[in-house]
Amino acid sequence: MVGEINGMLPDERILNKIYFFRGHKVMLDRDLAELYEVDTRALNQAVKRNISRFPADFMFQLTIEEFKDLKSQIVTSSHGGARKNPFAFIYPISRNFH
Repeated sequence: MVGEINGMLPDERILNKIYFFRGHKVMLDRDLAELYEVDTRALNQAVKRNISRFPADFMFQLTIEEFKDLKSQIVTSSHGGARKNPFAFIYPISRNFH
């Protein structure tokens, strides 16, 4: 089918990467970086360099407890090797981010 990525439609691919924390739908930094085809570190650095361009509540860093809860929800975790708690970006995220 046209528009499929790894057997999933793009909308399904995005929906599978949305989590619920602190009363918000969020996407994790590494998932957002994957969608934009950039390195997670580069995404976070770009955001920090341009933080004044974003609303104050558009992202937050997961606590240790939140990160543990996340890892317990994911059977096959690509998040297991993280050295820092990931940043969570409030969804919906502007498609003009890049």
